[in-house]
Amino acid sequence: MGGDYAPEEIIKGAVLAAEKNNNDMEVILVGPKDVLDTELKKFKNSHLPLHYVESEGFIGENESPALTLSRRPNASIAVAFKMVKMGEADAVVGAGSTGALVASAVRAMGLVEGIERPVIGGPFFGIAPNTILMDCGVNVDARPSHLLTFAVVGSIYAKKLLNIDNPKVALLNIGVEENKGNRLTRETYQLLQKSGLNFIGNIEGNEVLSGRANVIVCDGFVGNILIKFGEGGIELIKGVLRNKANSYPLLRLFKRPFKVLTSAMFGENGINPGIGDGLIWGVDGVALKIHGASRAPDVAKRIAQAKLVVEMDVIDSLKSELAAIRSQLDLGKEQ
Repeated sequence: MGGDYAPEEIIKGAVLAAEKNNNDMEVILVGPKDVLDTELKKFKNSHLPLHYVESEGFIGENESPALTLSRRPNASIAVAFKMVKMGEADAVVGAGSTGALVASAVRAMGLVEGIERPVIGGPFFGIAPNTILMDCGVNVDARPSHLLTFAVVGSIYAKKLLNIDNPKVALLNIGVEENKGNRLTRETYQLLQKSGLNFIGNIEGNEVLSGRANVIVCDGFVGNILIKFGEGGIELIKGVLRNKANSYPLLRLFKRPFKVLTSAMFGENGINPGIGDGLIWGVDGVALKIHGASRAPDVAKRIAQAKLVVEMDVIDSLKSELAAIRSQLDLGKEQ
């Protein structure tokens, strides 16, 4: 029930995922029975490993997650996470409110030992696919120990999902020198230096897309501003390219001159518009947030990605690496 185009595109995406993974994955839709019955009638799905579980309503974008979950414990997202907790499902995928997803995940599954705050992050647009940004906006007030765990999470992400053996970790700052920045970044720098991660020091904003670092760490306040600026900048560039494409006589020979020009510059897939989705790292289970503007093909891809994360035991890898780093830093005695 979450997302800009719910429930139609979400359910269509679930059907697509079930069709593509017919032999080894079951998709369970959670939501109001009348809505699900109406939408599923549009598809021939009786042969698919797809069924639904009824819930009592859902949490809207403008509702307080904590308050609404207390009042409506059987809302769709809460029911979905309860199913994972009870072993009736392996992962939750949702396109609704990030706050509701995070609050429901933490309430049902708890946090991995050693992680105080969940975090969302991922590759920084299509033009820097091997650069991960952590945090993208969940934690606007963070401590050095939080940023350390963000770095660990980013490293596991890069190793498991991007196949980077020894990810380079950098701290986003206003200068490359060790003593630059505010108290948060200076203290985080010291923790990262001792962590055993492949920490390469500070990185400035002009090098975010350079590929110098595989994992860039910052608090959610800075991270969210950065990705929103990037999204706006890309939309501006696309507008300029569109005008240029239409003004060149040779490009007019093509039916879609804008696509021709962007493909030439950025590849056939163009530019990924942003980091509006990703795993909710830190919760003790697999939870994946989909961008609210996702259409059915993207929904199907994210469901398949959640399946992959389950199969690769990413959560267990996070627990092991985090425990090793905490032991090295002796953080257990500090907290």
